[in-house]
Amino acid sequence: MLQYVTTNPGKLREARAYLGAESVAGYDYDYTEIQSPSMEEIAIHGAREAAREVGGPVIVDDAGLFISELDGFPGPYSAYVENTLGIDRVWELGKQLDDPSAEFRCVLAYCDGETDSETRDVTCFTGVVPGELVAPRGAGGFGYDPIFEHAGRTFAELTSEEKNDISHRGRALEQFAEWFETQ
Repeated sequence: MLQYVTTNPGKLREARAYLGAESVAGYDYDYTEIQSPSMEEIAIHGAREAAREVGGPVIVDDAGLFISELDGFPGPYSAYVENTLGIDRVWELGKQLDDPSAEFRCVLAYCDGETDSETRDVTCFTGVVPGELVAPRGAGGFGYDPIFEHAGRTFAELTSEEKNDISHRGRALEQFAEWFETQ
C-alpha cells in the first residue's frame, strides 16, 4: 500500500479517488517544506523526509497557483500566501491585471525509501492545468479553487469527480500510476 503523506484531506481524497482507496493510505505528517522557487526541489526534500518518518515508500506533492503576469506568483509560496493574504486578496490583485491567465501546477514525488536518508531515490511527476483568474464562484474544492477557472467553470463549481478528471494533481497522479505499474 502506498503512503500518501499530507495533512490536507482534500489531497488525500483526490489521490484515493484516482488511484483507488484500497491502494492509498493517508499518513498525517507535516514534513518540512523548504523555501525554494522550485516545486520539484520542495517535493523531493519532502519525499525524502517523509520516507524516513514512514520507514518505506511514500508519495508527497507540492502544488501551487502560478499567475502569468506576476511571473508565476504565488507559485511555490501558494500555501503561505493563501494562509496570510487569503484568496479574496489574491483575487483583488488578480482583477487588476491586464492578463488574467494562470495555471495550477502539481509536482508529485515518489520516494522508494530503499537507501539512506540523504540519497533516497525520488521520481517526480508534474501536472499542469491552464486557466484564468476570475471572481470567486462555487462552493466546492479547497484553496484557490473558487478563483481559478478552466473551460468556463471554476474548480469550486466542479464535482469532485469532474475536478479529478482534469486537475493538476490528477494529471500528475495519472503519470505516476502509469509509471508505477511498470515498476
